[in-house]
Amino acid sequence: MAEPSNPGADSPAPQPDPAAPPETGITAKPPTTAVTAAPSAAAAAAPPKPAAAAPPPKPAAKPAAKAAGPTRRIFLISSLFGSWFATAWTTFTLSMIAMTLGTVRFLFPNVLSEPPSVYKAGGVSDYEENKVDDKYKEFGFWVIRSKDDRNRDIIYALSTVCTHLGCNPNWLEADKKFKCPCHGSGFRVSGVNFEGPAPRPLERHAIRRTDDGQIVVDKSRKFQKEIGQWDDPDSYILL
Repeated sequence: MAEPSNPGADSPAPQPDPAAPPETGITAKPPTTAVTAAPSAAAAAAPPKPAAAAPPPKPAAKPAAKAAGPTRRIFLISSLFGSWFATAWTTFTLSMIAMTLGTVRFLFPNVLSEPPSVYKAGGVSDYEENKVDDKYKEFGFWVIRSKDDRNRDIIYALSTVCTHLGCNPNWLEADKKFKCPCHGSGFRVSGVNFEGPAPRPLERHAIRRTDDGQIVVDKSRKFQKEIGQWDDPDSYILL
């Protein structure tokens, strides 16, 4: 039996190429050419780029605004009037205060300041017969010294109110009479009416003489001739 042949044993060993460089285990760098060196030279010759400008600093953040909230006064007002319950109680309280004040005011009625009704009119010697003085006209009366129907010397106080419509007559010395400027009523020095629309004489006021000789007129009392009151001793002073 023939032995198998070994193909590798019969092949000659390959011969090394004399032109190839010996293998040293170190990879050789490729030679630098003009094309490869040009970019490096250009990169070296280019001026350096300017550094980028630093960004401006950001403005400081504003502090957050304080949240607006109701003040203490607004809170109290809203607490008092913000609900129907508070409004009702407020109304009730105010009405009770008003009622209380009204009750207290009722306990103190109005007191009108009225002028006095009693006046001192001097002494008897201050008056001449049939002479009318307007000294007390502003107080509503004249003090007159004259003769009465019985020829007695008396002093009396006549009212300054006309018996027609309440005007104030004036004494006319030249005519010796009182003349009303409203409707022309005329009165003698005694107060008796004799012309115009006046329906009756002037009224008298109460008059008296004190122990020291002073004449006192009381306007709270009046005397009318037409009903016989002029005969009352309090309506005149007999001298």
